Amino acid sequence: MSIVVFGASSQIGHFLLPRLHARGESVCALSRRGRADTPGVRWVRGELPDRMPDLGRPLAVISFGPLLAFARWLDAIPLSPGTRVIATSSMSAESKQASAVPAERALSQSLRDGEAALAAACERQGALWTVFRPTLIYGAGLDKSLTPIARRAMRLRIFPLPAGRGLRQPVHADDIAVAVVAALDHPEAAGRVLPLGGGERITAGEMFARVRRSLPVSTLPVPIPATVLRLSRRLVPRLQGPLTRLEADLVADNTELERLLGIAPRPFHPDAACWTPASL
Repeated sequence: MSIVVFGASSQIGHFLLPRLHARGESVCALSRRGRADTPGVRWVRGELPDRMPDLGRPLAVISFGPLLAFARWLDAIPLSPGTRVIATSSMSAESKQASAVPAERALSQSLRDGEAALAAACERQGALWTVFRPTLIYGAGLDKSLTPIARRAMRLRIFPLPAGRGLRQPVHADDIAVAVVAALDHPEAAGRVLPLGGGERITAGEMFARVRRSLPVSTLPVPIPATVLRLSRRLVPRLQGPLTRLEADLVADNTELERLLGIAPRPFHPDAACWTPASL
């Protein structure tokens, strides 16, 4: 094998595996459940960090799962010097660092701890690491942010449209897969944490409106004014974080991504296929 992929059944993995196969790569895809092998892809059951088969010494290791567990596994196996290690974190590492909600601050810290642990594990063995911090991911119907909203609206034929002036930069899962493949070919991206956002910044309100327009069925738009959102924030404590973020900018600076990898992610123009769960 040449490339090991953790989280291969994720939304990013759905787009990455065909791209690796098209390059002629031999891939070992890890999953907690057994799957049938496909051309160029051997599926193996395993779970980080401890329930793992012997994977030998791959040329590259890619992970879309929890960073700390991945870093612990990397620390426990021998890697050849120069092995490429590529993983995804989240822009929440940055955007939720100063959140008023303790659980969100804890998530941010956990992500940054994971990034640091991965970097340390790789540097001890001379492996070349790159971490991507994507913004809100969509595109394969497997995300837990926009897809549940879209599917609920299709079921109920009602689409709430909350007011929101904060900027959003949704990134298609396939654009992350493109960035991962590019990182394999650009060692100058090693040793970096790279923000990765979509090709367009729009307000949260416009993002929801575009999701509604992409649906294959008609839905009744239900605008939710800012005054109602502010009242809900005070009355329902668990909504404080999500509703406050509607007014906050959650974006990424793609400057280094474009300079190092030549990547230009697509603008946010979803279609109905984005909300249909993909299968590998």
